[in-house]
Amino acid sequence: MRIDAGLVMMSDSRTNAGVDNISSYRKLHVYERPDRFVAICTAGSLSVTQSALLRLDEGLEGSDERKLETIDNQPNIFRIVRLIGRALHEARAEVREALKADGIRSGASLLVGGRVGDEPLKLFRVYDAGNAIECRPENPFLQIGEIKYGKPILDRALAYDTRMNEAVKLGLISFDSTMRSNLAVGLPIDIVMLRAAPGSRPLEHTIEEDDEYFRNLSRDWSESLKQATASIERPSFVPPPVAQATEDDEEHGFRQVGAAAE
Repeated sequence: MRIDAGLVMMSDSRTNAGVDNISSYRKLHVYERPDRFVAICTAGSLSVTQSALLRLDEGLEGSDERKLETIDNQPNIFRIVRLIGRALHEARAEVREALKADGIRSGASLLVGGRVGDEPLKLFRVYDAGNAIECRPENPFLQIGEIKYGKPILDRALAYDTRMNEAVKLGLISFDSTMRSNLAVGLPIDIVMLRAAPGSRPLEHTIEEDDEYFRNLSRDWSESLKQATASIERPSFVPPPVAQATEDDEEHGFRQVGAAAE
């Protein structure tokens, strides 16, 4: 989420290759340097995303063959995003045909947020072709991975002027909704937050299995949904219940079919 207050990025830690092969791997990777901050969330093929990150750590060849291009020597966040897109594209291209032959999907995508120096905070989605789109104020969040269950929460409730603590709450509700409907998403949830003001330092936090706040949030959200739906007027076009037939009617083979009050 890229809101006016700053940047919030979250990821779960569950990966799966079928119901009998579920593991936990960190999907939120933070690069903090004195002059720059970059956070990367990963989704899709684990082997492809890990290979892309390793390429970034080693550096990619640039126009100057004597100097490798890394996150540390790019002049701004957009150039960093371009470099990350290139690393992801090369990592996927290297294994795509081999994985395809074995019937394994090689698709992957990344979220990249951060800034260099005092430039404005930015958030991008990077596709495995290497291209990227930027998060804008009119739609202040981006998602990758399993999005269909949690996206409606953010669509309805998150705005560019949402306060940061409210944004974090909404993000966790979005994750909780997803976890209720998809076993491929689960705790722990890694979070990094950075205020928009120049000179702000990032804060990292992890929601573990025994996190009391998240447990209460999940319970309160479920109860609030029940109360909200119960308070909404019911539709008038639903047929009323049929009255129970009397024992005398049953004896003569008749059943009452008229309307009756509940």
